[in-house]
Amino acid sequence: MDRLDCIRSFVRVVETGSFSAVARELDTTQPVISKQIAALEEYLDAQLLTRSTRKLQLTQEGERFLEHCQVLLDAASEAIASVGKRQNLVGKLRVNCSVAFGQYQIIPYLKGFLSRYPDLQLDLSMSDRFVDFLEEGIDLAIRIGEVRDQNLIVHRIGFTRRITVGSVDYFRDREIPKIPADLVNHNCIVYSNLTTGNNWHFQLPTGGTTQVSVKGNLQVDSSNGIREAILSGLGIAVCPVWVLGELIHSKSLEVVLEDYQPISLPIYAVYRRGRFIPAKVRCFIEYFTNEFKLNPWVSD
Repeated sequence: MDRLDCIRSFVRVVETGSFSAVARELDTTQPVISKQIAALEEYLDAQLLTRSTRKLQLTQEGERFLEHCQVLLDAASEAIASVGKRQNLVGKLRVNCSVAFGQYQIIPYLKGFLSRYPDLQLDLSMSDRFVDFLEEGIDLAIRIGEVRDQNLIVHRIGFTRRITVGSVDYFRDREIPKIPADLVNHNCIVYSNLTTGNNWHFQLPTGGTTQVSVKGNLQVDSSNGIREAILSGLGIAVCPVWVLGELIHSKSLEVVLEDYQPISLPIYAVYRRGRFIPAKVRCFIEYFTNEFKLNPWVSD
């Protein structure tokens, strides 16, 4: 039994949580996949998975083995791609990002990337929750703002410029804030996926920064949700310019505190710490770093 095939099946069983799903994916039967995992466990003299009627779970030995398996499979794919006519990226690349960022800043620029690497299968996971890299088989994630996990490597690929904005309807019977401190008199919509929370930071026109602890009756974990809350007149928010796009110039919105710009946030490409960086990860980072340099919404 080919050991590399057994390892591939093991990795996919962990990622999908299902022997039958992997069997369908590989056009084989569930007993074949079970035999491959059993053969691995026999060869390693270690139990890799615990099985119950409801779920599969990695053992401690399985977790350690999985980490090395992913490195091995990436290295094998890169070795194959580097030889002769196969000098191209192959295999699957799993990328995670927020729904809004994927919608506005990744998908519109994918055509060039996929044309350049036609043998690569891209799996783009768009979610506004933070995902577990190992549990969900993520190769690379795009994160905005501070990344605190020391097990992750970060590469800055751009910046998110933001503005402070509310709807014309919201300001109809309210004073427009003139300085950041005025925000304490307003209902502020908080983006809950940032570590800064309700502490908003602004650049001062004279240099330096200032911080305001805002209050409001709504927090949202989605940039698209923030945009809709603004348009619905629910309050003031600090919002990425790329989320609003041409709406910034519409008659329905009022940009405020233009002399006090919210601090721009770095955009990071993030992947697991390890000794080997797969070519598919490196090429994705390089491609979007170059694309973002030409993109006024996310360039430095």
